[in-house]
Amino acid sequence: MIKPIVTEKATKLSEKLNCYTFRVSLEANKYQIKGLVEQLYGVKVVKVNTAVVRGKNKSRWTKSGLLRGKTAAWKKAFITVGEGQTIDFFSNI
Repeated sequence: MIKPIVTEKATKLSEKLNCYTFRVSLEANKYQIKGLVEQLYGVKVVKVNTAVVRGKNKSRWTKSGLLRGKTAAWKKAFITVGEGQTIDFFSNI
């Protein structure tokens, strides 16, 4: 599973450092991520950095009392592509 992250911070990274951000599967390693991005977008991947985003504790008050839960942990991948190459997320809309 791979989904692009399109936020203000991720857009600044892509403009300044040619680095794109994706949400990937927790089990995926850097080599699998690199191969998938090169296959899907047709670019040369220079570097892959990953970070595991931990789940946050959530709670809310309801009529039946306090409900507690936790959001799921997920993995973020920072993909740096070759000089002069870009990834266009909105080309197939």
